[in-house]
Amino acid sequence: MDIRGGIVSTLSVLVLLLSACAPEGGGTVATGERLGAPADAPALDVEVVVDELELAWDVARTPEGTVLVTERGGRLLAHDEQGTREVAADLDDLFVGSEAGLMGLEVSPDFGRTREIFLCHATRTGDGLPQDVRVTRWRLDEGAAAAERTGTVVDGLPISSGRHSGCRLRFVPDGTLLVGTGDAAQGANPQDPDSLGGKTLRLHPDGTVPEDNPFADRDGPGAAVHTLGHRNVQGLAVQPGTGTVWSAEHGPGTDDEINVLEPGANYGWDPAPGYDESVPMTDLEEFPDALPAAWSSGRPTVALSGAAFLEGDQWGAWEGALAVAELKNTGVGVYRVEDTAVTGLTRMAELENDYGRLRSLTLDDEGALWVTTSNGDDDAVLRVTASAGDS
Repeated sequence: MDIRGGIVSTLSVLVLLLSACAPEGGGTVATGERLGAPADAPALDVEVVVDELELAWDVARTPEGTVLVTERGGRLLAHDEQGTREVAADLDDLFVGSEAGLMGLEVSPDFGRTREIFLCHATRTGDGLPQDVRVTRWRLDEGAAAAERTGTVVDGLPISSGRHSGCRLRFVPDGTLLVGTGDAAQGANPQDPDSLGGKTLRLHPDGTVPEDNPFADRDGPGAAVHTLGHRNVQGLAVQPGTGTVWSAEHGPGTDDEINVLEPGANYGWDPAPGYDESVPMTDLEEFPDALPAAWSSGRPTVALSGAAFLEGDQWGAWEGALAVAELKNTGVGVYRVEDTAVTGLTRMAELENDYGRLRSLTLDDEGALWVTTSNGDDDAVLRVTASAGDS
């Protein structure tokens, strides 16, 4: 079955009804197709851990068990057995507008020694105008009450009004940091080798460029580019066992995409001249060597967001599957994958429509899935745990 050639329903309600009764099958999944949950899918328990938030963007858990949360408006929060508190952090240069603000969050793999965390956020000029998007490095104090900015990993990511600001962060097994960026709604950025917009970037935590980057021999910022030709990368997830990185990104009116990232690859988004959103997300006529998506939504889009692979026996038939949050369908899709192909798609029924827009997914060391909602009012951090065989 052609991965991009399925029939797409224009009625999302009908799609959900069909998904509940359709059998799960083998082979690749057609564009937009949804398949029924396997009989041994886990039952889920959903706990609201933190509430009364505003546009919670990302969530991460430190090795000592503190849950960190970013709000797009500029607050960094910590939650532990002592409760929830704001972490004092100097973000006086923060720009908040459109889709931009305080966004991505990642905890250093070496946190036990360095206490470093990484934030991705927009900045403003002295006149209050948008300046850029950047990744900064911070040291969290012992009580998780304050964080000190200790450096900049990368700056100069393009910004316009704040639209398409990307900002997903993910450490990969070799210790390098991947950054998913948006094209800033500027048509030339995704294919411009010197622009950091519409790309994924790969850097050492100190901001230096790894020598084995695909474009490491370039002068200037382009040396940090890992992949290009993206629109707005919202999710990054590392596949257990293989180390393969998968991304989730927003399409225009059609074709949100899940992609398998290969160093140096082009994913074919090119809305220039101007910003023509009628062009294909992966333009194989213009870029015949571009990598097609592993899965695409067709029409309508579902606004894919954060992504995480599910690990642990408790996930039953979903162990090893890719979970992806959605901002339109207000739920989580579970994508069964084999090698680099998507072979099944089901949904987490316990999250369907009950919590609104879902932004970020993070799996902790205990196999629990942490989720942020992104509704703008009374947002929350959810902890989702699974019990295989109890459904």
